[in-house]
Amino acid sequence: MSSFLDLGVPARLVGILADLGIDAPTPIQAATLPDSLSGRDLLGRGRTGSGKTYAFLLPLVARLTDGPRARPTAPRALILAPTRELVAQIDEALAPLARAAGLSSRTVFGGVGQHPQVAALRRGVDIVVACPGRLEDLIGQGHCTLAGVAVTVLDEADHMADLGFLPSVRRLLAQTPRGGQRLLFSATLDRAIDALVRQFLVDPVTHQADSVQAPVTAMSHHVLHVDREHRVPIIADLTSAPGRTVVFTRTKHGAKALARQLNRTGVPTVELHGNLGQNARTRNLEAFHAGRASALVATDIAARGIHVDDVTLVVHADPPAEHKAYLHRSGRTARAGNASTVVTMMTTEQVRDVRALTRAAGIVPTITRIHGTTHPMLTELAPGERVLSGPVEAVPPAASPSRSGTPGKPRRRRPQQRAAGATPAASTPKRSGSSSSQPAQQGSSRRAGRRTSGGPGSRGGHSAAGFSSGRR
Repeated sequence: MSSFLDLGVPARLVGILADLGIDAPTPIQAATLPDSLSGRDLLGRGRTGSGKTYAFLLPLVARLTDGPRARPTAPRALILAPTRELVAQIDEALAPLARAAGLSSRTVFGGVGQHPQVAALRRGVDIVVACPGRLEDLIGQGHCTLAGVAVTVLDEADHMADLGFLPSVRRLLAQTPRGGQRLLFSATLDRAIDALVRQFLVDPVTHQADSVQAPVTAMSHHVLHVDREHRVPIIADLTSAPGRTVVFTRTKHGAKALARQLNRTGVPTVELHGNLGQNARTRNLEAFHAGRASALVATDIAARGIHVDDVTLVVHADPPAEHKAYLHRSGRTARAGNASTVVTMMTTEQVRDVRALTRAAGIVPTITRIHGTTHPMLTELAPGERVLSGPVEAVPPAASPSRSGTPGKPRRRRPQQRAAGATPAASTPKRSGSSSSQPAQQGSSRRAGRRTSGGPGSRGGHSAAGFSSGRR
């Protein structure tokens, strides 16, 4: 198999990758790097978790190295991504490469004040990593121009289309120089993306690896046929096993309700959805990354771009509406070929829909009928001792963004109130030998508290009614 050096990646960047423990290119990287490093326009198709981020960061940094200094308000490269979380994670992966090459970068997205973004653009940055909406706002205010962009990257193009961002993306791409290099990465290629390619890419080369239509072989797919009233206790059982778990719901209100129920049960849980301000979203993701929260309950906003190492279990608390969402959600685990498990909760009313979903996704799941809240399959899917350590530790509240995008003044909260997604201590049952405010331990030992009497299966009072109601 080719090495990064064999593919043409500069030795200085190969050394940075080695320091990060990245020694061998993934299929999408091996396929695309020779062409992208040579300056060709490129369309790369690969599933979430296939290594697309480094597939475009390496050529971008290599091509900007030793170039002219960035001019005020005129970045030299642009990376567009659909969500704030993905923008932040791209910039995090970019940081060591950019430092090694002497390049600067700046994230640009809404939900936070624009003044730090404007100040950085005025000083001059080499690379802007942005969501389309805020970038268009800053360009309209005269704080940024794309006239000097030499390399443009569009990541998760199909998700851009799903979220309705393509008109904005077209306007932004039209402002970049025609002779610049353009790299477009997408998990799928439908008519909307094909039109974008034909309009803006010049003689592009197309590479495909780890297609979203080809499920990861290391991923084990299971469907649990359960009674509606038993969904929450069963999810609590699965998430109280060792390891990180991402749980997906269809709606924002469903995510909030489930996170509250899991925290009340004793599983340290945070939520991620569109109703949270940016500070709360960042804080909750940091808690999940650090291991203070062992479960993340999210809407489909987290199905793209969220990268957390060692996510061993994905639970579809609500089956997604279509198969692409299923595959993207499931892609939060089994990254880089690691074995993992995906579980879909299915009630009797959902049998027909789930069968159609799995058939369209090209998978044949193991289906298990569970009566009640206990079954040997639960231990098989999420092995290890079930330990309940209480809600996520309290953290400072986030400022609420104003309508202008500038953070508002934080509200005063009583000391016992907790972060978004956590349950106040007063509503958490007392446990012998542990405090309800005791922070969860990091890593695999994060549930050091004692097991509650009867376990999550004994909490039959947790209703799932309204669990998937509300707006997306």
